[in-house]
Amino acid sequence: TAGAALELGSGPGYLGLEWLKSTRDTSLTGLDISPDMIAVARRNAVEYGYAERGRYVLGSGAALPFGDGRYDAAFSNGSLHEWSDVKQTLDELWRVLKPGGKLFLSDLRRDMLAPVRWFMWFVTKPKEIRPGLITSIHAAYMPAEVEAFLAESQFENFKVFGKMMGVHVVAGR
Repeated sequence: TAGAALELGSGPGYLGLEWLKSTRDTSLTGLDISPDMIAVARRNAVEYGYAERGRYVLGSGAALPFGDGRYDAAFSNGSLHEWSDVKQTLDELWRVLKPGGKLFLSDLRRDMLAPVRWFMWFVTKPKEIRPGLITSIHAAYMPAEVEAFLAESQFENFKVFGKMMGVHVVAGR
């Protein structure tokens, strides 16, 4: 694989850095609303040896600070429920993707089964972050809600998959 990817809600950068590790001739831009997470992601990129292939930018998905058609792919894991304006963010992602570009999203789902929720709570370490997990689950969307957001966006070619613990989206521009 080659090309440029955007990670929305990059947090400390681990997912994108692992993606860089498994690809060649690629570059990654991580975007996050937290200056602290941007600083951590930049440090992690140096530790991974990918400071030249990965850059981290402070910003909001609802107003992406990038030109039209810049990215071959965009992905986000675990941040959809945090987006301030889901439709606007999807339209911004569509705008910055090249024609033929791909979007991959995954997040928790609010209607996950109680045993699954309990298991996730139990295995979450350190235990001090368990309340944040529960808050995130309560804020998460159900698959039908995600489909409705996509139907209102500029994306026409998309699939939404309801998984046991979450929602996954594959969309193309």
